Amino acid sequence: MTLRQYLENLSVGQKLLAALLVLLAAVLLVANLTFISAAYWISQESVAPEALQTLGRLIATPSLSKEALSSPAAAEAVLKRLEEYKPLRAAAIYDQNGISLAQLKRGEKLELPERIELLESWRHSEFRANQVIELPQPKGRPGYLLLVASSELPGAFYTGTLTASLVILAISVLLWLLVARQIRRLITRPIRRLEELSRQVTREENYALRASRGNQDEIGSLADAFNTMLSRMEAREQQLRRARDEAQSAFDKARSLAEETRHSNRKLELEVQVRSKIEKKLTGFQNYLNSIIDSMPSALIALDEQLYVTQWNQEASALSGTRLDEALNQPVFLAFPPLKPFLPQLKRTAEQHKVEKIDRVTWTKDDIPHHYALTFYPLVGSAGRGAVIRIDDITQRLSMEELMVQSEKMLSVGGLAAGMAHEINNPLGAILHNVQNIRRRLSPDLAKNLQQAEDLGIDLQTVNRYLDSREVPRLLDGIQQAGARAAKIVSHMLSFSRRSNRELAPCQLPTLIDQAVEIAGNDFALMEGFDFKGLAIVRDFDPQLGPVPCTGNELEQVLLNLLKNAAQAIHQREDSPNLQPGRIVLRTRNNPPWAEILVEDNGVGIPESVRKRIFEPFFTTKEIGQGTGLGLSVSYFIITNNHKGQMEVQSKPGQGTCFTLRLPLAAAENTGL
Repeated sequence: MTLRQYLENLSVGQKLLAALLVLLAAVLLVANLTFISAAYWISQESVAPEALQTLGRLIATPSLSKEALSSPAAAEAVLKRLEEYKPLRAAAIYDQNGISLAQLKRGEKLELPERIELLESWRHSEFRANQVIELPQPKGRPGYLLLVASSELPGAFYTGTLTASLVILAISVLLWLLVARQIRRLITRPIRRLEELSRQVTREENYALRASRGNQDEIGSLADAFNTMLSRMEAREQQLRRARDEAQSAFDKARSLAEETRHSNRKLELEVQVRSKIEKKLTGFQNYLNSIIDSMPSALIALDEQLYVTQWNQEASALSGTRLDEALNQPVFLAFPPLKPFLPQLKRTAEQHKVEKIDRVTWTKDDIPHHYALTFYPLVGSAGRGAVIRIDDITQRLSMEELMVQSEKMLSVGGLAAGMAHEINNPLGAILHNVQNIRRRLSPDLAKNLQQAEDLGIDLQTVNRYLDSREVPRLLDGIQQAGARAAKIVSHMLSFSRRSNRELAPCQLPTLIDQAVEIAGNDFALMEGFDFKGLAIVRDFDPQLGPVPCTGNELEQVLLNLLKNAAQAIHQREDSPNLQPGRIVLRTRNNPPWAEILVEDNGVGIPESVRKRIFEPFFTTKEIGQGTGLGLSVSYFIITNNHKGQMEVQSKPGQGTCFTLRLPLAAAENTGL
């Protein structure tokens, strides 16, 4: 006999007692589980985080933080002090580079991340409460302290819970016995008397028997109903005969209705099958649309009328750092905090059905500034109103636009440079030629000069001594040097304006870089108050990079210009106690289809307003007479026009500058510009 059959065969009183017993046990069990769950939740969500935060603030004091990050042994000694803290499950200290110095683990083995950047992915799989506290340092970046709380409750809590449960159970059993006695007296006995009377009526077929009324409750009412039943049974017998005939007629009608019902059920089954197929197709179509949305390069976010997130693709998760399950049904300014300043535009889009556009915003991603274009579209449909946000990364597009603008400037100035160069060459040639003639006609080595002086009665040696006393030769040297400088500027202008028809040859970039450094060192060694050779030159050459097609002397000229600018930027720094030594880093990288050269310095840096114009011809920030403004423009022309490459600059004021040269690994055809 099964348990269900056994329970069904019990008397009414026994069923009530059994139900009461089960109810008491269930209440006791649910109360204990609720109490334990609440205690665990409070421990994990409130007590443990607060305790970890307090413990972390104690460790994050400047003196203790400095001691903890001084060495792995010191970090381990600091963690040893935390072993007696019972709620602590594990701890780890990371240095300024995010590398683990020491770890403390209690109980079974717990895997902690070895680097701080792996912490976010580790947290996704870790259910215990944890805290990350910065360990400030007087200089440089801070370290980090990871604290993980224990997920176990104290044993005293379980002992107390068990004791209370046993006391409640004993009281419940006493109450149950008292209730059982009353149920037996008030329910079981009256029902047994009615049962005996029913058996007697069946056995004797004596419908004159009557049950006593008893108490004024449901059992008394049942006795009255039983008496009424006995008085009407004879009358009902006759009614039953009439009803039998009517039932036969109704049965025939029911049979016809049943046939109609079977046909209707069949139609319903077909409709259900069709509806099921439609739902499957809709589900597949929805999954297909979601795959399309997730595959788009733009971040797409759908909002309802209250600006709560209803749709969130993978690009939105990558951009915001918020997963889909965390973003859905959340206000957009919580799921994506950088969008909070644009809430007025979003509200206008949702309420007034207007398309709002933000052409450019700058957000930091992986410590690198990126530029984005925002577009807010109104959403109208049967499901209600709302808005759709599209976020496009336009960083690369803006970079290309800057390169195109720079190329346009270079092309427009090219013709002007050629015309100016030809116009300046004529008087410049005359100046240099006349200076040379003056020197020749004052030279005592030419017989014609001596003859002409003798005819005029003049001593040429006396004339030269007079000119030397008046420093006329020095003035002529100045004229010649100025003319030579002007000729060099004209040469740069002509080089800038000409189309490239040079043949490229494979060159070893490390060799060219070393030659440029040697030339720069010789050029700067005599500068007043500054020695190029006193700079630290760091070389980081990619061994996988082979010969690169280029024009060696032109590339040396570009590198020399960059080295000069880097040295001058370092020389312009203000003296301070924390000033780091001047350093120039030279790197080569194999980044197909490009070979890259990076020239990086720790000088004064370049402001953004200057960086945008740095490749313009004749643009210079130097004092008059110290710069022509053609060095970087000619370098840009050599790289982009003559070598079909790219030239970029990144800089932060006060932190330094990095120039990046990209040369194609395969020699491009000379098509000109």
